[in-house]
Amino acid sequence: MKNPALAAVLAGSWLAVVAGAQELTTTVADGVYTEAQASRGAAAYEFACAGCHRADLSGNSGPALKAQRFAQVYAGKDLKTLYSKIADTMPRNTPGSLTGEVYLDVVAHVLKENGFKAGARELTPAALESIRVVPGQPKPAPPVGDFSYVEVVGCLTAGPRHTWMLTRAGDPVAAVPSAVAPAAMDRPPGTQTFQLLDAMAYAPDDHQGQTIYVRGLLIKLAGEPRLAISTFETVSPTCRD
Repeated sequence: MKNPALAAVLAGSWLAVVAGAQELTTTVADGVYTEAQASRGAAAYEFACAGCHRADLSGNSGPALKAQRFAQVYAGKDLKTLYSKIADTMPRNTPGSLTGEVYLDVVAHVLKENGFKAGARELTPAALESIRVVPGQPKPAPPVGDFSYVEVVGCLTAGPRHTWMLTRAGDPVAAVPSAVAPAAMDRPPGTQTFQLLDAMAYAPDDHQGQTIYVRGLLIKLAGEPRLAISTFETVSPTCRD
């Protein structure tokens, strides 16, 4: 090209287009916040947002901020749309009363609760318009260990010395309070046996031989794991095969 000035302009325009295209490929699934930022956001959310949206973001007097509704409202839009909604309208009675940094932290918390991983750099105001929101991902269940809050399905069976056991049970899974259907319900019978503490409070004689859903605290004693019951429900009038 004989005109150096025109060539420079065209080259600059091409680079801008390429840079813009690269920016648009960044999504909330690419680690756009840090764990520390999400932790700060969790504390701010608990104080300013949980009363309307619940601690687990499932919605109460305010709409849900995760799962299907999150995808319906925000997927395909830039992250500034979510930030602006939070910063301009929340908390409900005092919108805009938090600092910009705190609102960014809350956005980071919302992203984490929607299953998006953290990264090495904190989310900044300048990055919001270049990050695209995509549908959330299931948040990984916490590992199950001693004193974990779990849910299990098994067969209610009378044990020795006036005890009650949950036999043919599957592996315990972490209980998710906001789950529409308990995660343990759809699992096939297993080989686990748990002693049920305080079973007498649930009229076990009336449920012997039934498939029972139990939610409670797992106590992993060697050779005799136990469950401190908080929820006890009949799944089927007979034990599962």
